[in-house]
Amino acid sequence: MFTTRVTVEDFEHFVEQPENTDKLFEYIGGEIVEVPSNAVASKYSQIIAGEIYIFMKGKDLGHLTGEAGGYMVSGERYAPDVAFISKANQPDLAEEGYNPNPPDLAVEVDFPSTYQSQKNLRTKVVNYLAAGTLVWLVIPEAKEVEIYAPGQPKRTAGMNDVLDGGNVLPGFKLAVKDIFA
Repeated sequence: MFTTRVTVEDFEHFVEQPENTDKLFEYIGGEIVEVPSNAVASKYSQIIAGEIYIFMKGKDLGHLTGEAGGYMVSGERYAPDVAFISKANQPDLAEEGYNPNPPDLAVEVDFPSTYQSQKNLRTKVVNYLAAGTLVWLVIPEAKEVEIYAPGQPKRTAGMNDVLDGGNVLPGFKLAVKDIFA
């Protein structure tokens, strides 16, 4: 993690440097944050992405991306573990750089949870909500998913609860226990 505040232009220049092409970075609160590789977080994000993909298959609803799919969100640059953006909001994804529109759904997996990861995620949640994004914050250590929807209070879904796609993915349901099986 870099602690010097930078502009978004400095961030864009930094990530384009040859030594950074194989790394993934986010721009959070004026700081450049390298996104660590983590097999456990990847496992949970892929379970969720797989379920969303199966739901979307053949429906032409939109685009599903993983952590390599970056998005511009409220002036910052994020790489959610899983994201969905409807074709109504963006017919085609950006072919390079960070997608210019925020996702409709962002899934962030917090593992391992640290003070710094919590701080960064709280900043991201505020900005996602300001952009109109539904956020599922997956917390493997607690086997819970925090649900943040614009204009609504935070909800927490435990092992006996079901995630709902709401207005973003109408009809989509995923039992929390299936994420952590």
